[in-house]
Amino acid sequence: MPRQSISFTTPNDEWLKAQVQSEEYTSKSELVNDLIRQARTQQKEVDWIRAKIIRAERRGFTEMTRAEILKKSKEEFGKNGKL
Repeated sequence: MPRQSISFTTPNDEWLKAQVQSEEYTSKSELVNDLIRQARTQQKEVDWIRAKIIRAERRGFTEMTRAEILKKSKEEFGKNGKL
């Protein structure tokens, strides 16, 4: 596994230490890797939503009500394993 040397601000370092001391994580490295995984997952979801918005804007207006749009969005979101 590649090793990196990074610096943290004092408040961030203290927060990292507190997470390790609470035994939520076994090390700062484990915690930072978990935060990066979460950020990557979140970015994938943001990219998916952005793509849906772009496609919708290109399609133009709809006759669907807000409730119908919300229902359809939830159904499609669930199909993609996001719920």
